[in-house]
Amino acid sequence: MSYQNLLFDVADRIATITVNRPDKLNALNDATIAELGRAIDEAAARDDVGGVLLTGAGRAFVAGADISELQSQSPLEGRRRARDGQAVFSRFERSGKPVVAAINGFALGGGCELAMACHVRVASEKAKLGQPEVKLGIVPGYGGTQRLPRLVGRGAALRLLLTGEMIDATEAHRLGLVDQVVAPDALLDTARALLQAMLANAPLALAGCIEAVHRGLDASLDEGCTIESDAFGLLSATADMQEGMRAFLDKRAPTFHGR
Repeated sequence: MSYQNLLFDVADRIATITVNRPDKLNALNDATIAELGRAIDEAAARDDVGGVLLTGAGRAFVAGADISELQSQSPLEGRRRARDGQAVFSRFERSGKPVVAAINGFALGGGCELAMACHVRVASEKAKLGQPEVKLGIVPGYGGTQRLPRLVGRGAALRLLLTGEMIDATEAHRLGLVDQVVAPDALLDTARALLQAMLANAPLALAGCIEAVHRGLDASLDEGCTIESDAFGLLSATADMQEGMRAFLDKRAPTFHGR
């Protein structure tokens, strides 16, 4: 599959998706969002892909939405654009294969929202994050008002949303917006090593963890525990469970096949 605004490469079971509009600081126009949807679908469908690394080319992860498209939108066009972007970002969040964001620079507006839709976020020490939409007279449209409080809590989320302030990677890590901060030249290697550690485990178990966490966050504790027990029971019927337990008892590394 070919892309105009992305790079898509597969190596060692990791699909690296790079937003590649460096002259625009990787701003998300409609075409790029549509390509992101195609790219995560391709990663999900390929048997040689176990996980996804998402990053940006040049100085930015994604510096935001493409304002040249937003400035003339009608109310109906704005709602449609938000719903389209939300649907694509949700496909990253609901991917049964782990998705790690490697935040190499600016992750603002839609870029911060895209990073939050990933399962884990690793940031360069030079990264800057924020939701500055109120400075443009709008609110986040790609899930920012919903994912941000789930990650950092209501008060911290409202502070960032209402001030529109940009924070550095250290503050983002303190708040829980990113999970790890590393030197810029170690960013991609760290993200790949994290994915490789995940991919050493059973693929169906990875998908089960992702689904249980995603669905459980919107449920009561009792409902979430039911989701978990259902996954626990279903995985007991897999060949990978038998292999994992045999390997543990045999004191050897398991060989998983995703079935």
